[in-house]
Amino acid sequence: GKTEIECQNYIRVLLVNKTEVMTCGTNAFQPLCITREVGNMSSVLERINGVARCPYDPRHNSTAVVTESGELYAATVIDFSGRDPVIYRSLGGMPPLRTAQYNSKWLNEPHFISAYDIGLFTFFFLRENAVEHDCGKTVYSRVARVCKNDIGGRFLLEDTWTTFMKARLNCSRSGEIPFYYNELQSTFYLPEQDLIYGIFTTNVNSIAASAVCAFNLSAITQAFNGPFRSQENPRSTWLPTTNPIHNFQCGTIDDEGPNEGLTERSLQDAQRLYLMNDVVQPESVDPLVMQDDVRFSNLVVDIVQGMDTLYHVMYISTEYGTILKALATPNKNLQGCYLEEMELLPTGVREPILSLQILHSDRSLFIGLNNRVLKIPLERCSTYKNEMLCLEARDPYCGWDFRQRRCTTLEDSSNMSQWKQNITVCPLRNQTTNGGFGTWAPWQPCNNDDGVDGVSSCLCRSRSCDSPAPRCGGKNCEGPSIEVSNCSRNGGWTPWSSWGQCSTTCGTGFELRQRSCNNPSPRHGGRVCVGPSREERFCNEGVSCPQPIFWSPWGSWTKCSTACGGGVHSRVRTCENGNSCPGCALTNISKTNGTEFHQTPQ
Repeated sequence: GKTEIECQNYIRVLLVNKTEVMTCGTNAFQPLCITREVGNMSSVLERINGVARCPYDPRHNSTAVVTESGELYAATVIDFSGRDPVIYRSLGGMPPLRTAQYNSKWLNEPHFISAYDIGLFTFFFLRENAVEHDCGKTVYSRVARVCKNDIGGRFLLEDTWTTFMKARLNCSRSGEIPFYYNELQSTFYLPEQDLIYGIFTTNVNSIAASAVCAFNLSAITQAFNGPFRSQENPRSTWLPTTNPIHNFQCGTIDDEGPNEGLTERSLQDAQRLYLMNDVVQPESVDPLVMQDDVRFSNLVVDIVQGMDTLYHVMYISTEYGTILKALATPNKNLQGCYLEEMELLPTGVREPILSLQILHSDRSLFIGLNNRVLKIPLERCSTYKNEMLCLEARDPYCGWDFRQRRCTTLEDSSNMSQWKQNITVCPLRNQTTNGGFGTWAPWQPCNNDDGVDGVSSCLCRSRSCDSPAPRCGGKNCEGPSIEVSNCSRNGGWTPWSSWGQCSTTCGTGFELRQRSCNNPSPRHGGRVCVGPSREERFCNEGVSCPQPIFWSPWGSWTKCSTACGGGVHSRVRTCENGNSCPGCALTNISKTNGTEFHQTPQ
């Protein structure tokens, strides 16, 4: 009953250790996990059922982590319909455990974000519908925790966590009425600093806004060591526990007999006490960075050694397919310090960024898109061409080397005493400027080779894209920067036309052909064409004309043929050069009673 696209194998778990790679995929709604060798991905070491380790549906979210001892902790859905969310432990030497089944108070439509193996605990970060909120449906961000040496209860909570706890994460903008960013989208763990960075946004149905908050592990531990919040019955309000109730911790489980000290009462407490009363507060009062009208999606953090201190540089992806580079510091002068915004896609193209990953050995940031992976260097000091640009960028990776006279990293500097940074304030924001042309320079003589007519003498003028020059990713000037005019051009003949018609049909005549000086026409002082524009030649030289045929002149009239009574005068002519002249050779005139009659015999 699913589409062909849904029935592909979507990898939802990818875990790598020194020797093995474990992948779990949806496998056409039959989840499957495969373990391979790191150096030989074609070598399959093991295939196991992926249920409770990977979701059935590619649209269901999940997260997983594997411990050094080999236990796999997965947060996913365990059924085909996706209605049974679970935090599940499998593999390794510990017994399988899960969260309470179909219990919305433990997990209420959760969206799992990440999982981390830290000390005695496994932490899970998620967002879910808040069961303790009385006024309508509200999403809260959570951190949940289980003890890695938990082996479950007896009779009560059998095969179920006895150490499951969760606390709310607070990321808000301070004020008389705080503004809350309730929905956790991404986290990043810095073990060197015991810090968890998180991206928080507003609800998708509200005005877009995003923020980044950082949480110290000590603050998370403090919330888990505090009182619980519980509900006496389904209709009562959630209130903090007032009586001292045993807060089950991993320390109560000794190595000799884990969970042996559990009593029925303590198991009942573990069954109903899982929500902490105290909220985990961030490291700073206000978010490290925040921005309206945009939603952040993913986050990675790099630790950079500056001239005087360590800096935490955040790379934050946005819903528009851009990467924000920002400083994470509680310093008031550097609060909300954006260093740059990198546009990865062509103008007008929007594509969500699915993942970010830093590869420290390559000093690169890898960006996962829908159908490709992009790679950009973390250090790009060479883009700052002079001392002012280098220092005003406030980039922790870069400083000005006075000996080399260029912008370099600290590692590439010739001498640390000759290397300078100035990260006391944030770089100026919203300085993106599109380029504009200055005025045209005066016309000057120049030569131009257009590839057709050769080199010609011209007049040229130029202008520069400096009024203003493009800055901070602004567009370059559009239009020509050089104009060429009045280029001299020598004239050129067109091809000769074909020979025209002969002037006679017989006997010697003349025929003509012509050409024009417009291929090209001479201009601006160019030479005119040299040579004749027309040619003539004789024609019909071998064709003789026939002799003309014509009448000779008429002869004189003869005397009248009679002296009286009417007679005839006549005259004659002859046909010269032939005997086929048109007309008559004889004409007569007769007279009768004084009247003349002309008659031409036929």
